[in-house]
Amino acid sequence: MSNTVIIGAQWGDEGKGKIVDMLSAQSQVIVRFHGGNNAGHTIKVKGEETILHLIPSGILHDKVLCLIGSGVVLDPGVFLEELDSLAARGIDVSPGRLGLSKKTHLIMPYHKSLDSARELKRAGNKIGTTGRGIGPCYEDKAARVGLRAGDLTNPDLVREKVRRVLLEKNVLLRDLYKFDPLDVEAVCEELLQLAPRLVPYLTNVEFCIEEAVRKGESVLFEGAQGVHLDIDHGTYPFVTSSNTVAGNAATGSGIAPSLLDRIVGIAKAYSTRVGSGPLPTELLDDTGSYLRAKGCEFGATTGRPRRCGWLDAVVLRESVRLNGLTDIALTKLDVLQNLPALQICVAYEYEGRRIDRLPQEEGALGKVVPIYEELPGFEEDISACASFDELPKEARIYVRRIEELIGVKISIISVGSDRRQTIVR
Repeated sequence: MSNTVIIGAQWGDEGKGKIVDMLSAQSQVIVRFHGGNNAGHTIKVKGEETILHLIPSGILHDKVLCLIGSGVVLDPGVFLEELDSLAARGIDVSPGRLGLSKKTHLIMPYHKSLDSARELKRAGNKIGTTGRGIGPCYEDKAARVGLRAGDLTNPDLVREKVRRVLLEKNVLLRDLYKFDPLDVEAVCEELLQLAPRLVPYLTNVEFCIEEAVRKGESVLFEGAQGVHLDIDHGTYPFVTSSNTVAGNAATGSGIAPSLLDRIVGIAKAYSTRVGSGPLPTELLDDTGSYLRAKGCEFGATTGRPRRCGWLDAVVLRESVRLNGLTDIALTKLDVLQNLPALQICVAYEYEGRRIDRLPQEEGALGKVVPIYEELPGFEEDISACASFDELPKEARIYVRRIEELIGVKISIISVGSDRRQTIVR
């Protein structure tokens, strides 16, 4: 038995979906523990691509129980669309295979309206939100006025909560943001019409995990976004609205942290970021364009082009420290093919001095100058390599140098988008 947490070790989009899909074959239970449909996990099996936003990536494996924990915020409509899309392909998404925590908070229409209104109001100071209502939903959770999935069994409670919360939201929408206010009855009816399809999925997620552990089964906890988008420990204010660090696997699932055995950080062989916020190694030249094109660096959720840069070992060292990473899965090594030289950021220059840790003051990371170490590139196509020894010498040197710089073993190397294009060391 091994209970494993998978988290993104950079700014998201590291290829977690593929690694979760791969490790799902060794697990009996998969749990999504935070975030919402602002995350997109892409999995490619035998040439067929699947993009999942809410349902755990393990759903593509038969006889695996998939659970959505209380740390997630769920858009009911998006959830049902995802169910229907998978079912149309013959994938079993019945309540027996998929469970939703009664404590999971629901994203409502007013959350999406507020999200869009605020981003428009920010003008030149945009956060880069996806506009899907994630942040406002977490706000209501903290304010203790949110709707939870379990409320769907009590229509009177739903109506009372919506009525109460719209007293405030409509004032903001109408008077501050000049958006149309929302009608209480219309909002309630839209949600309650979906309730008969959602209620069968309501599950005591915590007890399901407890029972699996008691039986000696393996549980895989699937993170979304990346560590450096964490609401507390990321590049604030350019962060997501939940805790993306591995410790939240316990909180967002309702289990004890002592049950977590292995913590795998997923990192690209280079750096990417979507939206605003600092990216110290960003390349605004032909190399950055090459990485974006060859790596197909466009958001799975929004389609936005990703900013690309060299691998940042300072960022990864912080990920190791924050999460207690036991090992790293390095993805998209194949994208570096044909680059004459590879650069790794090993430290920063900040305020006239060299530092090897992330500065913690707000905005400081946007002022650092990366200090690079250069390694030789490789020209060979590595997409068919099945073992570490089959990789060209230069690629092996690159992987080993990353290990030396961050102090953690790289146990998995992805050399292509397909499930089979993976090296396990």
